[in-house]
Amino acid sequence: MKKYLIAGLLVWMPLAITIWLLAWLLGVLDGMFAWLLSAAQAVLPTSAFAFIELLRRVPGLGLLGVTALLIITGALVTNIFGQWVLKQWDRVINRIPIVKSIYSSVKQVSDTLFSSSGNAFREAVLVQYPRQGSWTIAFVTGKPGGEVALHLADDFVSVYVPTTPNPTSGFFLMMKRTDVVELGMSVDEALKYVISMGVVAPPTRTPQPLTSPTTQPPLPLRN
Repeated sequence: MKKYLIAGLLVWMPLAITIWLLAWLLGVLDGMFAWLLSAAQAVLPTSAFAFIELLRRVPGLGLLGVTALLIITGALVTNIFGQWVLKQWDRVINRIPIVKSIYSSVKQVSDTLFSSSGNAFREAVLVQYPRQGSWTIAFVTGKPGGEVALHLADDFVSVYVPTTPNPTSGFFLMMKRTDVVELGMSVDEALKYVISMGVVAPPTRTPQPLTSPTTQPPLPLRN
């Protein structure tokens, strides 16, 4: 009975978790859409309230509405006028105390992670952490910059060490390039390896040269 129970659990657990994540995402989008409808009620005449309440009852409309809003916003900010409006918006936000600190930090991280020209999470590497002789998978996020770089005489890289099985939390480290071992696996394969706690091992591949925001010599492989 125990063997059959575990076998059945392995079959249904991935599907159940997938459905739960999709339902959670749909709930978040529906909540954003409901907030937009509430904001619309504040500016529209009372004659439109009945139509707004009808929209609230349509299942899945939040997903379509938020997706359409994102597409329209993306189309608007890709032209010169949209870029000018976006710069004015950033200038206004950056003048608000406390809000500017949070907004600028989140914007810098999101621009780095999601920009097509960004360098975040482009390489999977092997590092010794949390002590010498203990190895784990990390992701290169770039090179130390600003004041921090002035205190680091050698060639350093910035890496993100994710936790298992939740890779959304982890640790930010700055390590010597010679202490980082490049891997041939892709970022997606490395994430699967981390999330599965080492159970789902990616196939063996030849490591590619480690890249960074500035040109650096290739990282020597270790035996």
